[in-house]
Amino acid sequence: MPSKALSMQIPFRYRNFDSPTGVTRNTAKLLAEKLGVDETQALHIALHELAVKILPQYEPDDGPLNATQIRQIKKIASVSEKKKSVRSSLFLDKTV
Repeated sequence: MPSKALSMQIPFRYRNFDSPTGVTRNTAKLLAEKLGVDETQALHIALHELAVKILPQYEPDDGPLNATQIRQIKKIASVSEKKKSVRSSLFLDKTV
């Protein structure tokens, strides 16, 4: 079965009253006016704000450094010409 391409547009219906899950057209117009943009741009701004708030903004890493990695960092730091230190308090696991 051939796959359908995703449409670049979606149907959008305003709510009859403002609630935690939707807004009226009047609220959208007021928001757009306050932001100095049209209603479509106000929706994009709102969705962007929600995405930044809810979705991770970075790729997940491999988790905390292990003891070997910390030793390697300390070794590299101690080899340089200037005296430097590695603060273990920068790491979540302070037992290393």
